[in-house]
Amino acid sequence: MARGSYFANMFGSSPVSPMQLQMAKVQECVAELVPFLDAVLDGNWKKAEKIQQRIARREGEADDLKRELRLQLPKGLFMPVSRRDMLEVLTMQDRLANKAKDIAGLMLGRQMEIPKGLGGRFRKFLLRSIDAAQQAQVVINELDELVEAGFRGGEVKVVQQMIKKLDKLEGDTDDIQVELRSALFKKEQDLPPVDVMFLYRIIDWIGDLADIAQRVGSRLEVMLAR
Repeated sequence: MARGSYFANMFGSSPVSPMQLQMAKVQECVAELVPFLDAVLDGNWKKAEKIQQRIARREGEADDLKRELRLQLPKGLFMPVSRRDMLEVLTMQDRLANKAKDIAGLMLGRQMEIPKGLGGRFRKFLLRSIDAAQQAQVVINELDELVEAGFRGGEVKVVQQMIKKLDKLEGDTDDIQVELRSALFKKEQDLPPVDVMFLYRIIDWIGDLADIAQRVGSRLEVMLAR
């Protein structure tokens, strides 16, 4: 079956199913950052390269799904969710995969070393950011139930609680990021300035994962308010 027909059939059964499928692929991409960081911390660049290639491949697959979804999404879609809202959520999901690819690409390309004593904090920060991305997927997976309920009733409260948890996870990453940046600041004088600059960039990008995930929840809150 041609991919276009496959997506057309999915739209026939559920307008949001293709978006959930794309988010699942995005989450696969983001989750690969954990073994990637572990390989970096171990100094195993051969393994890190293999994982980076998987991340890039999955980001490409997510990108293909995004393009197909945009082509198949009917302009006259009649449902409680506007086409514009769905496309904006899709854009946020796409940015998650892109950011994961950027993180792995920069760290591998520069063979970045995490300063001694900061590896545990980096890992904790990454895991919490990925938790936020995973919670965004949980929210997206609830969208078809919301549509079926007409964005009314108990299902709305369920999703609101999910979004509240997502906000909490993003807040956690902000706190960890402040701690990590402070710890790095104390080691700056012992590190090459260029390395320090790129370490701060990676910290920002890991934080972006949680920020983008939160925007997925924020967009769904807008849908609920309409």
